[in-house]
Amino acid sequence: MVSQLRMYQAKDGELEAFIREWTSGVLPLRRKFGFTVEGAWAIPETGEFIWIISYDGPEGFEARDAAYYASPERKALTPDPARHLAHTDTRLMTSVLP
Repeated sequence: MVSQLRMYQAKDGELEAFIREWTSGVLPLRRKFGFTVEGAWAIPETGEFIWIISYDGPEGFEARDAAYYASPERKALTPDPARHLAHTDTRLMTSVLP
């Protein structure tokens, strides 16, 4: 299984708005597309939002992620919650645990 660490920096004062829109739009849509949300955390003092998603389907993480972003459902998330973000960093990870 491949997982992805996603680290976001919200624009000043916009973390709560991002979390509301992420929870109501992005989270259920990611699950609909077969992703597992391993966890999501906020650091209010610094405006950071961190989450980990995984995908274990036949087409692989990157292909499924591309399908998610290309989907009409994702394009319909208007306004886009990403407008609240100043910076994003994503990293694919594989577990080393037996």
